[in-house]
Amino acid sequence: MINHEIVSQEQWIAARRALLAEEKAWTRERDRLSEKRRALPWVKVAKDYVFQDADGSVTLADLFDGRSQLIVYHFMFGPEWEEGCPGCSLLCDQVDGPRQHFEHNDVSFVAVSRGPIEKLQAYRKRMGWTFRWVSSAAGDFNLDYHVSFPKSDRAQSVFYNFEERPAPEVDELPGISVFYKGDDGTIYHSYSSYGRGGEMFLAVYGWLDVVPKGRNETKNGNLSGWVKRHDRYEDDGRTQAASRAVGRAS
Repeated sequence: MINHEIVSQEQWIAARRALLAEEKAWTRERDRLSEKRRALPWVKVAKDYVFQDADGSVTLADLFDGRSQLIVYHFMFGPEWEEGCPGCSLLCDQVDGPRQHFEHNDVSFVAVSRGPIEKLQAYRKRMGWTFRWVSSAAGDFNLDYHVSFPKSDRAQSVFYNFEERPAPEVDELPGISVFYKGDDGTIYHSYSSYGRGGEMFLAVYGWLDVVPKGRNETKNGNLSGWVKRHDRYEDDGRTQAASRAVGRAS
């Protein structure tokens, strides 16, 4: 049992009201930051990026799919990889539900990786996802948006999350980039976020953050201690116990 202070209902209400005041302040601060995020200046996209999907070559403009706003998730899946990153997979488990709503608000979504399209499509089918996923293996998109660092040309430091830092041990890192397409077809880069910036898209964290054990992560926030691809969680006994309980009830 978690060693925790036990109080009366009246004491709990007082403590909860104090925390509520801080939660409301954080909500207002989040709204303020969201406004500043949307007010950032834009950069015109000068390159004609081309990607590969299941049906052939597509351009960045094609990925908007008739909408004016595009979210790109930089999914960690390198050319030699056989599976997608577990952390990226956790995030993308939470895309298709919201996507059916934000697509009706003029927003398209696509995952982009340097892996070959055949591997991406096979992994998407395995995971049961339906969002669009394209390969950028033949172009500079991942390099230009600072999420891929091939060993062949990797220096001792790389530019990631808007600063120089030691080169990572892996070729790929995650990120999110947002683009806007004007009525004349001009495309602009409006926003990118890397590292822990992706946490805002992880609904699972919202649920875990309100329970006593929280995210159940290691002290450095390492996901590897508990997150697995959703088809790789070991049976910890609860599934069998639930099955036995259902059997007894019937």
